[in-house]
Amino acid sequence: MHFDYVILGGGSAGSVLAARLSEDPATRVCLVEAGDAARDILVRAPALVAALVPGYLRAHNWALQTVPQPGLNGRRGFQPRGRGLGGSSAINAMLYVRGHPSDYDAWADQGAVGWDWASCQPWFLKSERNSRGASAHHGDAGPLQVGDQRRPRPITRAFVQACGAVDCPETDDFNGACQEGAAPYQVTQFWDGPKKGERCSAAAAYLHPVMDRPNLTVLTGARAEKVLISEGRATGALVRQGRHRLRLEAAREVILSAGAFGSPQLLMLSGIGPGAHLRDLGIDVVQDLPGVGANLQDHLDYTISHFSPRRDVVGLNPRGLWRLARAAGGWMRHGEGLFASPMAEGGAFLRSAPGVTVPDLQIHFVVGIVDAHMRKLHVADGWSAHICVLRPQSRGTVRLASKNPRKAPLIDPAFLGDLRDEALMLRAARMLEEIVGAAALAPWRGDRLYPPDGSEAGLMADIRARADTIYHPVGTCRMGTDALAVVDPQLRVRGIEGLRVVDASVMPSLIGGNTNAPTIMIAERAAALIRAR
Repeated sequence: MHFDYVILGGGSAGSVLAARLSEDPATRVCLVEAGDAARDILVRAPALVAALVPGYLRAHNWALQTVPQPGLNGRRGFQPRGRGLGGSSAINAMLYVRGHPSDYDAWADQGAVGWDWASCQPWFLKSERNSRGASAHHGDAGPLQVGDQRRPRPITRAFVQACGAVDCPETDDFNGACQEGAAPYQVTQFWDGPKKGERCSAAAAYLHPVMDRPNLTVLTGARAEKVLISEGRATGALVRQGRHRLRLEAAREVILSAGAFGSPQLLMLSGIGPGAHLRDLGIDVVQDLPGVGANLQDHLDYTISHFSPRRDVVGLNPRGLWRLARAAGGWMRHGEGLFASPMAEGGAFLRSAPGVTVPDLQIHFVVGIVDAHMRKLHVADGWSAHICVLRPQSRGTVRLASKNPRKAPLIDPAFLGDLRDEALMLRAARMLEEIVGAAALAPWRGDRLYPPDGSEAGLMADIRARADTIYHPVGTCRMGTDALAVVDPQLRVRGIEGLRVVDASVMPSLIGGNTNAPTIMIAERAAALIRAR
């Protein structure tokens, strides 16, 4: 099978790339995705994120695990990752957040020349169709529908007020002139057209509408096994689809868009990565790149949950399930109501101390109890507040467990591996306690789930016992110009012609916020770079 471009991974970045590169009818594009088309009701209904994240429905979730984390009492963390077209944008809370402009300027300072904020912002605007219309901060003509939540729960408004307890003001737009503040999140959700109220994943926005293009081939249920390389050039890929192994030839480029875990895994399976590690597994070294799989960063999340005496939240009890069932009917008719909720309705970006110049903490406020990624269920009505440190100092790795491509990689985020992260997470947890204890939340505040003993040592013990990812792994194929960079600022793999990586793995450092919108931006810009070449 012969193509111009072979894209391995149909997630947020891969969906954008396939749609943009196939706009040229003379260009043959093949997109390879291990999951399915991700068009079913579980993906389309925003509230059913609660059913997707736990990973019991493996059709849409890789449900990966970390190696034991010393900073978390030796626990294995859970790493849900989207499986299917749209990737993690098909199972996330749909929150549209770009991060702080200084994050992108920091990328440029680290060698990602041309990825400063002034260079990146136009690509955010190009991707977006915001319900607020065009402005200096938003676009109105892109494929990705972004809008305000139609009817957040009253408790979400109370949470915004409660953030005043730590001098975090109410804001109108996390992606506007000032990120700091508390507000309901804008979400990637259809606000216009026949899909109103449905999740607007990257696939639903970019890919599903163009899958009938004659020059675009989308292979679902197909797992990439390795990149084919001849004389220092990527020439195609080996792919397993059912019982068949396919050889896909790429006349121009092979592009990896398998995410922060999948892309370094594919590179290493193809002989590109830390030489000693590959040789230990019996893999021939094609290009010794020690940075492959290094520099893993993720947002560690600590949660405080309370049972609620009020019923206008979500509970997995007969009363709550009846409310959800009724809400499903309203969502199907009008695209509104509880079924249209991302569940993580409210949020805040705040500074841990007055001398901090930009927000270094983020809160996700959820209108139900989230315990261990919804893997521990509670029948009572309740709510949860999550806080994370936005720019952790800890750096982890992704390594191969085996040369078998079906074997999950070894994921080590090294959570709390740096003492600075430990100190800041403790400060963050104290601030979160002040917020959830504020008067505005009193009508909903019942008993606390997992109350610590009140001491600093007790709170730190609770963090180590329960904290885990908030789903933002990046950095394992870092772009830059130094010896540990995996790709250059054009996203080309160093030392191999015709091979790029385009996904969150190329970020030199974590941005101050959720990572889906930035991943879509990276793919928009990458598509333009590729087409220009």
